[in-house]
Amino acid sequence: MVGTGDASRYRVPSGRHRAQHDVRRSRFIATAAHAPTAEAARDLVDLVGREMPDATHHCWAFVAGPPGSTAHVGMSDAGEPHGTAGRPMLDTLLHGGVGEIVVVCTRYFGGVKLGTGPLARAYAESVKRVLLELPTRERVDRIFVGLRASYADVDGLRRLFAESGVTIEEEEYAGDVRYRLGVPAPDLADFKRRVADATSGRADLEER
Repeated sequence: MVGTGDASRYRVPSGRHRAQHDVRRSRFIATAAHAPTAEAARDLVDLVGREMPDATHHCWAFVAGPPGSTAHVGMSDAGEPHGTAGRPMLDTLLHGGVGEIVVVCTRYFGGVKLGTGPLARAYAESVKRVLLELPTRERVDRIFVGLRASYADVDGLRRLFAESGVTIEEEEYAGDVRYRLGVPAPDLADFKRRVADATSGRADLEER
């Protein structure tokens, strides 16, 4: 496994994106999208194939996990010479800093053979280009906690939730206020400390 950094928080595609370039009359069109699973990656391969059925090749690679992780990957040369498409695409994805991603590179052959070296570079370049302008969002593993607090602390706690990127999953107002919260996993210890500070230790917080 290639080093992944913080596997609980990383960038993933937030939508589909396309980039294209020409190499000696062949057109290379790279389509990237979110792929949290191998099935999602293959869905995009099928979709692009239907969108451009007249293309010469639809080569692809995916990383269905954190950036750089080789635990769940896949690739295909899709009829190109062995090792000239899927492998350079996957290698580029593994070093691209984005996780849960699939790229399909569609080639329209222009009549000039490129040779194995230039062909591999063309496919790697396609991935680099689509990554340059790919819209992304942060994916964060969350730990769910229960929080019980007094009404007097609600305003301060809500400001803390917003500042900390904490999501309110459920809330109940009765004799006191009860929340079920989604806390970014890397920030849990700091969040517990800040809740204690904000409520002078009055709030009860427990993992669920």
